[in-house]
Amino acid sequence: MEDLVTTPGFWKGKRVFLTGHTGFKGSWLALWLADLGAEVTGYALAADTDPSLFAAARIQELVSHVEGDVRDAAALSQAVQAARPEVVLHLAAQSLVRPSYREPVATYATNVMGTVHLLEAARHAESVRAVVCVTSDKCYENSDTGRAFRETDPMGGHDPYSSSKGAAELVIAGYRRSFFASPPSPRSVGVASARAGNVIGGGDWSQDRLTPDIVRALSAGRAPVIRSPQSVRPWQHVLEPLRGYLMLAERLHSGDQTFAQGWNFGPVAEDCAPVQALADRLTALWGADATWRTDSEPQPHEAAKLRLDCSKAQSELGWRPALGLGEALRLVVEWHKAFEAGADPRATTLDQIRAYRHRIENSPREMAR
Repeated sequence: MEDLVTTPGFWKGKRVFLTGHTGFKGSWLALWLADLGAEVTGYALAADTDPSLFAAARIQELVSHVEGDVRDAAALSQAVQAARPEVVLHLAAQSLVRPSYREPVATYATNVMGTVHLLEAARHAESVRAVVCVTSDKCYENSDTGRAFRETDPMGGHDPYSSSKGAAELVIAGYRRSFFASPPSPRSVGVASARAGNVIGGGDWSQDRLTPDIVRALSAGRAPVIRSPQSVRPWQHVLEPLRGYLMLAERLHSGDQTFAQGWNFGPVAEDCAPVQALADRLTALWGADATWRTDSEPQPHEAAKLRLDCSKAQSELGWRPALGLGEALRLVVEWHKAFEAGADPRATTLDQIRAYRHRIENSPREMAR
């Protein structure tokens, strides 16, 4: 396949139900969809950071905003029925490892039962043609060998967050086989899961996430405190997996059930780098002699090595990374420097989305380093 970008005409006027639109990734996706002309209904809790990209970019002006909890099955079902979506994109989640140790019940309720509620609502909505559920690169059973995970590897997870995402994958597969495949379903709905790497980008103010923690400290003139500097993660700009989700939704909407499965979206192998390497590059880009230091406090268990094999997405979906880690970090710094200078966050985000699209459309084989 040579199609490495979404089809703009496909999304114009499409009714899309997007959960988690007040979060970091959801806000970027809501802006992208609105820019493509989609009619977006967003369903999520209030943004949990201050500032937030959702508020700063005034995303509520561009979507039909429904404040709700995916743990509330009745409210979620009602919202889906009212929106009559053709495409459902499920991003709502408790998305951090360390908070999952503090609140395991809430983590499982949101990530597992929230996914059950979303799929149940979609099952009873006659308008739905495609569902993409976003889980995590941490959904795999990880023995820290460093081998890149393939989509056929077993689900697992040591901590509550990771295991909740592995469990969500089993839920998605079970619902797909039981209720959405045709046969046995009287109507065919494409249901897929997307397992993205560690995303970075402007407008992320989450706690306990590496690049926001670094940017927050540098903006305040402090040295960032880094935990687990030798841990390896698959770093990628947020636009990379979002493009994968949109491409996947388009294929599912066409009725091709071969795309109704799990998909990895991650960087090229050399961008699966240690935390220390990312911290070094980000602080160097920030300038002003920025440095960082290591957190000496004991940390809860997190996998030391995490890599994704994305060859299936490249060969079967036509997706592959377009931004290297250096370019992704540069975009993060440019976004936050612009924010500090008083630039409009919506305009800055849309400029980066449009530049990214233009780059892919005009240089489809370029791999920026």
